[in-house]
Amino acid sequence: MLQSYSALLRKPHVFAALATNIAGRLPNGMAVLALTLLFRHEGVDFGVVGALIAVYGVGTAVGGPVLGRMVDFHGQSAVLVISGAVSGAAFVALALAPGAPLAVTLPLTAAAGALTPPLESCLRSVWPTLVTGERERETAYSLDAALQEVIFVAAPLLVSAVAALFLPMHAVLATALITVAGAGVFAGLRPVRRWRPVPRKANWLGPLMEPQVRRVLVCFVFVGAALGALAVGAVAYSEEAGSRDVSGLLLSANGFGALVGGLAYGALRVPLPPARRFRVLLGGLALCYLPLLLMPGPALMAVLAALAGLFLAPALACTFLLLGRLAPQGTTTEAFSWLISVFMCGSALGTALAGLAADEAGALGVFAVTGAVTAAAALLSLRVGGGRAAVEAPEEAAAA
Repeated sequence: MLQSYSALLRKPHVFAALATNIAGRLPNGMAVLALTLLFRHEGVDFGVVGALIAVYGVGTAVGGPVLGRMVDFHGQSAVLVISGAVSGAAFVALALAPGAPLAVTLPLTAAAGALTPPLESCLRSVWPTLVTGERERETAYSLDAALQEVIFVAAPLLVSAVAALFLPMHAVLATALITVAGAGVFAGLRPVRRWRPVPRKANWLGPLMEPQVRRVLVCFVFVGAALGALAVGAVAYSEEAGSRDVSGLLLSANGFGALVGGLAYGALRVPLPPARRFRVLLGGLALCYLPLLLMPGPALMAVLAALAGLFLAPALACTFLLLGRLAPQGTTTEAFSWLISVFMCGSALGTALAGLAADEAGALGVFAVTGAVTAAAALLSLRVGGGRAAVEAPEEAAAA
């Protein structure tokens, strides 16, 4: 396994691009907690805090595809630097005036989210210039998807540490600093500066003009719903088990499973074309969520939570490859941004459904939701295929 990754990381600019991009994406896991702590420290009501965090999330979901389209038209460096500077400035303004009127904090929060630098999408667009072979590119996608789990483990710990040592205001300022620095450093890398947009046809739908792209994205609405519901399910299970600490264990185990699955997938060679792999991986994801319905004791439940995460990062890696093939010429960055947005929207939907299910049937009801939405994703994936997605890459065909 290590040979595939060591060979990848030895290639020029790969380690620098991956390391700076992952570090620059830490605010994706910091912002919500940092802003929540900031507003509560100022005595803002939970209802208002919830509304502000929702505005931040909506801003991120809407702004991502817009910024992705701008990258596809104007290149990466300028968009990253400008969006990072404006988003960082909005965070600074919120940190320095958290008690400002809602008419001020609301647009600032929206701007901080909407102008989040599209580092994730940009890295995935630049991978083809860093690694040439499609197999090696999928290894890169797998490592990227697996390391993403580290962000959502490390980022909350960083926020908690800064807020505990200083004040919540400083956690928001740290978020601003990393936003600006991460976007600037990544934008300054030579492969990023040299990346050039591919000419594209003028069409307001962008990558959504391709039916297969739309089908892939719809599948990930349901995958996102599963992750959103799982967070509620972990809390509901913990309360029924009589220990609130179990929820963190379950979610950490799920992230660990995704990390292991992503690393293993990137090191393996699966002799299937991407569209078929996509269907198999989403089927595996659905099957691995079903055992959660057994709801055994906490130790075994943690194992089942890890099992539920096993196919997530591989599914994401395969999807990156698939979207790179399917997206119309000149729209790949926007396509990757749409994937992030629909995933976030699905997560919000899953959280809402899980809340209703928890009220009616407790943790079992929530895990029934996770099973249902992953099954829906697997069934919808059967419609993905045909066209370029189903055709083996030349190097795959030659190796067969």
